[in-house]
Amino acid sequence: MSPSNSVDSSFPDISRVRVEYPQASLDENQVDADPISQFGTWLNEAIAAKVNEPNAMTLATCKRDGQPSARMVLLKIVNADGFAFFTNYDSQKGHELAQHPRAALVFFWPELERQVRIEGTISRTSEQESDEYFRKRPPDSRIGAAVSSQSAVIESRGVLERRKDELDKQYPTGDVPRPANWGGYRLKPTRLEFWQGRASRLHDRVEYVREGEKWAIRRLAP
Repeated sequence: MSPSNSVDSSFPDISRVRVEYPQASLDENQVDADPISQFGTWLNEAIAAKVNEPNAMTLATCKRDGQPSARMVLLKIVNADGFAFFTNYDSQKGHELAQHPRAALVFFWPELERQVRIEGTISRTSEQESDEYFRKRPPDSRIGAAVSSQSAVIESRGVLERRKDELDKQYPTGDVPRPANWGGYRLKPTRLEFWQGRASRLHDRVEYVREGEKWAIRRLAP
């Protein structure tokens, strides 16, 4: 069956949706020599601009058969070692990262007309880092991590609620210990791209590529 050219009135016509990006520019000769420092500058500006969930990022992984898989997660640590997030190791993304320890991240800050793409290798954070972050989580979040067998098929929401009730009684202050299958992953970047929206779709794109101990910086066509 060939694709239909008829318009389905149940869907909005988005073919003419256009947004211009006039706010700022990005010069490859003025960015920081270190891409993580450049990311830190942009992240601070996103926080100052009160971007909704400035640390939200798309995490893209790869299934055993090569099928890409993506979802939103939250960046919780960024430093010279890379970009860290926390999750259940037995989740779908955990299994995919165990099979293919490489991933990609995407940040989109529409209020600033900016996007950052990051690619690199994945490793688990240390037990100490996972413990330290877990202790910083609100009590309900710690309980939630212990309750959920993330990505597993369950009979109903009642399964989660019953388990939560049990743990609430067992740990009335919410001080549940970190589950052994819950912890962090760190992406060590090998490539980063900073995108600044510009008018007429002539966007600025600056790429950092790891070359030995140094970062090569170059401009890409939009």
